[in-house]
Amino acid sequence: MTAHVPNIDQLKELALPPAPSYLPQTWGWAALGVVLVLAVVLYGAWRYRRWQLNRYRREALQQLATLEAALTDPHQRLAALRALPELLKRVALSMPARPAVATLHNSDWQAFLSAHSRTPLPADFAEQLAHLAYAPERTLAAVDAQALVQQCRTWVEHHHVAV
Repeated sequence: MTAHVPNIDQLKELALPPAPSYLPQTWGWAALGVVLVLAVVLYGAWRYRRWQLNRYRREALQQLATLEAALTDPHQRLAALRALPELLKRVALSMPARPAVATLHNSDWQAFLSAHSRTPLPADFAEQLAHLAYAPERTLAAVDAQALVQQCRTWVEHHHVAV
């Protein structure tokens, strides 16, 4: 008997196995993927909502920067000083919790500002603001405007809002 020697033309290429699937093989991985996507979407929605709720704060800081720039001009200094108390009152009225601050003045206004501040305020902060709003023009020359603007900026940036 003669041994059969295969011819090269009779050889066939081996079939490759199918490519592995990129889909998870078990339902647990799919559930984990859904949970992770849901968590990312919820976190994004929460951050967007906080960003929207802090719009009043960003606008107030822009106005405060404008007032601070106006303090360097002697012709606009008085108007800028008089606008500081109004700005803080508008910020307090714009807070999302909608506190009743429209009628607050003197010690009640000081108590409100201190209660919502995360940093300590001077004991006479509300008095200084009232002085800016109602004092005669000649007495406003002695006001340390930069320190007052810095205290206002700190309060606007860091005040606590219970939502």
